[in-house]
Parts: sequence; structure tokens; C-alpha cells
Amino acid sequence: MIDSLDAIFFDNDGVLVDTEPLFLQATQELLATVDVEISEEDYAEICMRQGRSVFSIASAQGVSDEAILDLRERRDARYSDLIDAGIVVLEGVEETLGELYGRLPLAIVTSSGKEHFERIHSQTELLPRFEFVLADGDYENHKPHPEPYLKAAERLRVDPARCLVLEDTERGLVAATAAGMRCVVIPTGPSLGGDFSRAHTRLESMHGLAPLLGL
Repeated sequence: MIDSLDAIFFDNDGVLVDTEPLFLQATQELLATVDVEISEEDYAEICMRQGRSVFSIASAQGVSDEAILDLRERRDARYSDLIDAGIVVLEGVEETLGELYGRLPLAIVTSSGKEHFERIHSQTELLPRFEFVLADGDYENHKPHPEPYLKAAERLRVDPARCLVLEDTERGLVAATAAGMRCVVIPTGPSLGGDFSRAHTRLESMHGLAPLLGL
């Protein structure tokens, strides 16, 4: 059981909503237009483990910086279209947030861009459960750097050691543990093969969180 908590921080994509496959699809489609193929394994290694962009593959194959910028913009537009077609809230999320709400502060700490984040949550009713959201642009260093989680703890004026993080990727786990926080991982899709040996616990779905907290 996990106790002595002052706050719980949730990643967004792959933890609350099943959007990682949509982002991967959009990226694969746009890179294919310049004859660059990436597999789910490439994506997991470069993005989810190392915290880098898969567009580095295109750069290594001679695609210009200007072309990559255009590809990114078109990828982001395609990702928006895929989001607008419908997203799925992951199993156990709504029930678990209902059990946790009001017991201690909850916040979202994500690498997602704010426009995509807002598009996603225009389709959910999750945001009223959270005190605040930190997204891309709210901090300088992205995961696996600890800054996003340290900034969240600072905002609540709580000790990082008394915070719990819910993540689905290695880079998120590294960020959380580097911030001195305990981390529960719920890997899905491309992140399933990650090294989560530093995690406090690995769960199959969000349904396992409330029992872990003794609720």
C-alpha cells in the first residue's frame, strides 16, 4: 500500500486517454511522404524511452531542417484531425478519479501541446477533477528531465517525496523518480516493452490504483 501522500500527478497521453496510437499514426503518415519509415519499436525507443523526436531519423537521412519543420506542422494538423474523430478515455480512469477527488490534490503533468490537450479534453469530463494542468510551454525542460514534476510540487508547495506520479513511459518514470517522487506505471501500446524496474509498482489498468492507496 502507498500512504503519506500530499498530491498525485497524472501524465495525460497513455495514462488518462488513449491518444499515443493516434500521435504515432500521424507521425508515420507524414514521415512516409519523405520515404522515412518508423516502426512502433522505433517510436517506443526514441520517444518513449529516450524522450527525443523521431524526426531525428528524417534528419539523419538528409531531410532538411525546413522540410522537417513543415512535416511537423502537417503532422500536428493530422493529429488534430485524428483527435477530432474521437478519443477514448482509458479503462478505470473515470471511476478512479471519482474515488480520489476531494481526498488530496490531483494535477496533470503532460508533454502534450496545449492546443491538442484542449482538443482531447473537449471530449472528456475529466478536467474538473484536477487542480491544474502543466503542459508544453509551462516549463523549459521536457521529460525525462524532472522539471515538470518539480514545478508541479512547487506549485502546490508540497514535498516531492510525498507525491505520487502515474506514468506509462520510461521517460516519464525517469522524470518522476529524478524529481524524488514515487511512480506507478501503467504501460499501454507502444510503451509495453519498456524498462520499468525503477517504478514503485506496475499496474494493468487504472482500476488498480485505489486498492493500492487503501481506498
